[in-house]
Amino acid sequence: MSATTAPDPMEFPPVRSADTPVALDRREGPFGEVVLRQRGEHFEIIANGCFLMDTSDGRSERLLIDVALTALPAGRTAPSVLIGGLGVGFSLVRAAEEGRWGRIVVVEREQAIVDWHREGPLDRISAAALADPRTGILHTDLVAHLRTTTERYDALCLDIDNGPDWTVTESNDSLYSPAGLAHCHDRLTPGGVLAVWSAQPSPAFEQALRNAGFSGVRTEEVAVARGVPDVVHLALRAG
Repeated sequence: MSATTAPDPMEFPPVRSADTPVALDRREGPFGEVVLRQRGEHFEIIANGCFLMDTSDGRSERLLIDVALTALPAGRTAPSVLIGGLGVGFSLVRAAEEGRWGRIVVVEREQAIVDWHREGPLDRISAAALADPRTGILHTDLVAHLRTTTERYDALCLDIDNGPDWTVTESNDSLYSPAGLAHCHDRLTPGGVLAVWSAQPSPAFEQALRNAGFSGVRTEEVAVARGVPDVVHLALRAG
């Protein structure tokens, strides 16, 4: 390949070093630039220059799904779950691996991320989950969907930011506002569960959940090698 020939973004260029990220695709979307990078064996998603997630661990993304299912009332048959944010696919894969879930709806606003899963390198992670007949993908903004849909879900598992105190775009702030949490509350069935991923604990968000009428508010932590733990904020709509 000559120095003036641009590589196909869906080709996998060789990684020169485990510490050197290589951009596989770069897109300008309605909310800014999103980039898929490869670092050694792992993939990273960057949005507007902000690191979102990678494939090196995934424990907290799987916990997001597990704690929501565990918190549902006993005996609920084939509960539905809305996953806010496709990301690298760990939460979707976890939900599809669990036969107790019924309908699995993933809301993703970035077409690039959907493409990376359907026809790009992330299909090695999510192909089976996307082929599951319970799975559906909605290409739309999560905040707008929660505000406008009439659908109700047994669980909302949301992971679209680095947390309620560290949003990717300003438009996401409204999700964690009193109005946004009211929309989440309305979109849940009685006894339904709201689970929100965060890169750090947020006592203020816990109080905001209580103020919005949720009960059983608690935080599950996942220890990390350095710094504060990843967490999942959990809250229940009264039955």
